[in-house]
Amino acid sequence: MTQVLFDYTRQDAQGDSCTAHAWAKVPAPLNPSQRQALKARAAELLRQHNAVLVAHYYVDGDLQDLALETGGIVSDSLEMARFGRDHAAQTLVVAGVRFMGESAKILSPEKRVLMPDLDATCSLDLGCPADEFAAFCDAHPDRQVVVYANTSAAVKARADWMVTSSCALEIVADLHAKGQKILWAPDRHLGRYIQEQTGADMLMWNGACIVHDEFKGLELDLLREQHPGAMVLVHPESPKSVVDKADVVGSTSALIKAVVEGTAQEYIVATDNGILHRMRQLAPGKTLIEAPTAGNSATCKSCAHCPWMAMNGLQNLVDCLEQGLGEIHIEEAIRVEALGCIDRMLDFTAALKVRQARAQAPVPAAGSLVPGIGAA
Repeated sequence: MTQVLFDYTRQDAQGDSCTAHAWAKVPAPLNPSQRQALKARAAELLRQHNAVLVAHYYVDGDLQDLALETGGIVSDSLEMARFGRDHAAQTLVVAGVRFMGESAKILSPEKRVLMPDLDATCSLDLGCPADEFAAFCDAHPDRQVVVYANTSAAVKARADWMVTSSCALEIVADLHAKGQKILWAPDRHLGRYIQEQTGADMLMWNGACIVHDEFKGLELDLLREQHPGAMVLVHPESPKSVVDKADVVGSTSALIKAVVEGTAQEYIVATDNGILHRMRQLAPGKTLIEAPTAGNSATCKSCAHCPWMAMNGLQNLVDCLEQGLGEIHIEEAIRVEALGCIDRMLDFTAALKVRQARAQAPVPAAGSLVPGIGAA
């Protein structure tokens, strides 16, 4: 398969830039006839292998469409794993990045989990090595360890709680109410946002998403002047200068829900631009505008797309099904330890929904289920 190589910088724990492991090999573009043929072949292979395709909102639109057309799902990372666990298929094909494949395997150890490219990773995962994180935890034994989903199985194995952006506020608020101090990893922007909202005592790991970290508050102001009626939708992995200007701050599903249910005609979207594909399908009459990631002198005004998400393509999807490539394996001891923090989150969110239902209170966006979208 023809591929194009890219390098991306990231910061280490001291804030110094490096390019260690921060690279991506992106499939070459396909012409319409190639796309059609590969989609048909992939659909047939999914049937042959009793496999289901679970795709993240940020991957290529062809993969999102194929997942929905073949009985799979397009969703956030937690719903991808939960859907795969509950589906009858014995082979799960995860179109996303590696921690998503690992989460699927943690919840479904008896199933085969394949990925189009095992090298598709995440800057948050890369920036939180398990050994360094373990030392960080050892230095602060009095704190509850809460990790974001965007981490390796080995990091999750050291955690007390795993959270997603759809439930992090509720879980941290509950821990804070019980007098717990938090050790948080890896995204410092999401951690700061949660700390501001909850007042919790949180010690932060210094990590960031290379996509969301590039959104600029000043540039967002300038864009808003051009579109004064637009609603600004921001993922909380973004810097404070961007989050503070948002009309809606939320997870991928929450942002989609805001477009579907919103009354505005225009929406400025500050998250990975892969999400625009599903937004356009669910809200076809509305105008979506990518939030700016750089100023006028830059070569790209908005390049908000994860290079590792872009590694997922129709050709390597076909290859992984034909040849059994890209299988996820996790050492059982690590899997069992990691399962604990995920199950704790699932139990908490299930109990939260029960309490809200009993109180007959509207389910907030952060925890709601939206038809055709998933967990918000």
